[in-house]
This record gives sequence, structure tokens and C-alpha cells, in this order.
Amino acid sequence: MLPAFVRGDIRTGAMTMLAEENSEFESRHSSKDGSERAQAERNWFAVFTIPQNEKSTVKHLEVRAIESFLPTYETVRVWRNRQRRKLVLPLFPCYLFVHIERRERGKVLECPGVLQIVGNGQDHLPLRDSEVEFLRSKAGKGKIEPYNELVVGERVRVRRGVMEGLEGTLVRKGQGMRFVLTIELINQHAAIQVDAEDLEPMPV
Repeated sequence: MLPAFVRGDIRTGAMTMLAEENSEFESRHSSKDGSERAQAERNWFAVFTIPQNEKSTVKHLEVRAIESFLPTYETVRVWRNRQRRKLVLPLFPCYLFVHIERRERGKVLECPGVLQIVGNGQDHLPLRDSEVEFLRSKAGKGKIEPYNELVVGERVRVRRGVMEGLEGTLVRKGQGMRFVLTIELINQHAAIQVDAEDLEPMPV
């Protein structure tokens, strides 16, 4: 029979190995669960499309059961015969947004009209939910238009209403002021009419 101190060492070593195996097993599964959760989490991504194909691309995405959103605005054009016609145009030409899990990116990239999902060259980067949700809201579908000028003005934040917490730049346009929302990831700007009392300056 083995001495008691040897039996104790063997028993302690076995328990230590079992604990280490359990810890490794839990770590593997925890890492796997975290990865699966990250894959299953839905985020908004910007999609770069073939020019003037934004609306048809949205239809192709719908066929593939991909949730998408194309921000638009209304404008009036005067034709040569002086007839006025109201048009609904993409707010950000060549861009639309998709709400997907990371594992669905392949389905998006295979869709006709899609050139790429916007990222930093290494990975696709999600957009801020607050920006997209605002553009989808009734307020975002109101008096909004593209802003293609240099964005110079005071940094402000909306302090109340459906836009509360949204950050942007207060710029002068004509006789009035406009709140300019910048989607930094795609370097696109939208001007929105906002009451001055609904804004507050950003802390320096």
C-alpha cells in the first residue's frame, strides 16, 4: 500500500487536474457563447450601392428577408415645360442601411446592387442605433434634406422631444438655422429644421 502522504498527493493532483479541466471547459464554452451572442446581435450597417440603384437594391434585400432602410427626402423639380413634380430621392445617394446579424453579411454582399458593407478596411462597422432610429422616426421623415456644404458651426445636442440626446452641428442657412446630423461612418450630412429652444450647446 502507498504511504498516506503519497496517496494524499495523488488525490490532490487528481482534484487539481479535474478543476483545471472544468475551468478550461467552462472557458471554452463561455467564449463560444460570447461569440455566438455577438454573431446573433443585430446592428445597423451602412451599405454602399451601385449609383441610382438604391430603391431596387432594397427590393432585392426584402426578397432575401433582410431588414433594410433607405432614408429619403421630398423635393420639387421644375421640368422644361414648367410643370412642377414632387420627387422622393435618397437622402444619402448610394447608401442604405441594413439591420442584420454578422452571419447575415454574406447574404447582403450577394444581393444585386450591393457593392460593399461600409467598414474600416479590416471589418464592417455598425452605425449608432440612435442615428438610424431618428431617421426612421416621424421627425426624421419631416423637414429634412441633404446638406452638401462645409459643416461649420456650433456643436449642439437636442435636449427634448423624439430627437433628445442626438448630437449635431448648428449652421446658418438662408434666414434660418439648421441642425446638421452627420453620419460620420459614411461622411454624409442631413439638415433638419429644429426649434432653437430644443437645443443646448455641447460641453467643451
